[in-house]
Amino acid sequence: METKEQKIKLTQYAHGGGCGCKIAPAVLQEILKTNTTPLFSDQLLVGNSTNDDAAAFDLVNGTVLISTTDFFLPIVDDPFDFGRIAAANSISDVYAMGAKPLMAIAILGWPVEKLPIAAAQQVLEGARAICAEAGIPLAGGHSIDTTEPVFGLAVTGLCEIGHLKKNNNAKEGDVLFLTKPIGVGILATAQKRGVLSAEHLDILTRQMTQINRIGEQLGKIEGVHALTDVTGFGLAGHLIEMAEGSGVTAELSYSQIHVTEGVREYIAQKIVPDATYRNWNAYGSKISFEPGVDVMEAFTLLPDPQTNGGLLISVSEAAAEEVIALLDENGLSSFIQPVGRMIAKQEKVIVVKP
Repeated sequence: METKEQKIKLTQYAHGGGCGCKIAPAVLQEILKTNTTPLFSDQLLVGNSTNDDAAAFDLVNGTVLISTTDFFLPIVDDPFDFGRIAAANSISDVYAMGAKPLMAIAILGWPVEKLPIAAAQQVLEGARAICAEAGIPLAGGHSIDTTEPVFGLAVTGLCEIGHLKKNNNAKEGDVLFLTKPIGVGILATAQKRGVLSAEHLDILTRQMTQINRIGEQLGKIEGVHALTDVTGFGLAGHLIEMAEGSGVTAELSYSQIHVTEGVREYIAQKIVPDATYRNWNAYGSKISFEPGVDVMEAFTLLPDPQTNGGLLISVSEAAAEEVIALLDENGLSSFIQPVGRMIAKQEKVIVVKP
């Protein structure tokens, strides 16, 4: 017999889900404006003055402390899977800096009058499962009573100072790799509307719970100049952050970008997350399309908000074979074809080619 907990559909208790909950880029810039002189330290290697994935603090012993936090509303209905996805997404920010995660602290908001406590316990169990996969403890946390369910982690990591990767150090001539397909925002929206098939739900969950462990190994490759994970601003948004921060233009090969299985079926049904439109309105003017690109489909996919998306890698041509070998060793042989390259700065930040 099904229990009440098993029948819960968490996404029906949230106005948004996953990294699609992110505040729109333009709005976020307004929020971050300040007249206060920030407190800087020579040891703070990465802070909030850039759009990187985590803060980085030099411990002056050859190692760097990495600190990040990430949390969001449910993107799937199952509490255990929600915990797994949120945990994998949070830990990814450490991997995206080329670092090794050490421990995590939970952040839980739960509407205790609307949802069973047993469901919240399952969220934490899901997070513990992913932390165990990453080899770290879920060491504590904090919880509050909220109107919508919220969950995520604060994660601490370490790396050697020479292995620290930022998202703003790409070089002209670099080639670009992406370690996961795009399109999970569309599938998640289809689930919220009650039209996602069981097969595609399995694909969605499997992709969003896959941890980006390869980031720690990428940090050890000198030729990897820039690294980030693709999340709520979509592939286009995070590539713009990388290219603008590095003073180059990104040339994107649209046909080389993998799309999650089933996504085009839902695009045909005009299922698009609201965050896609917010993202496009924030940065669409920075993108140009060459003839031969399906612009309407690209508009739907490139700004699609990803949750625990793949790692976007900018690497020198000389080190590209080393990255390809690493992808192959980690079961990512489907992603050994570059999705683009960095070229000299042009009028547009991204040029999309067929």
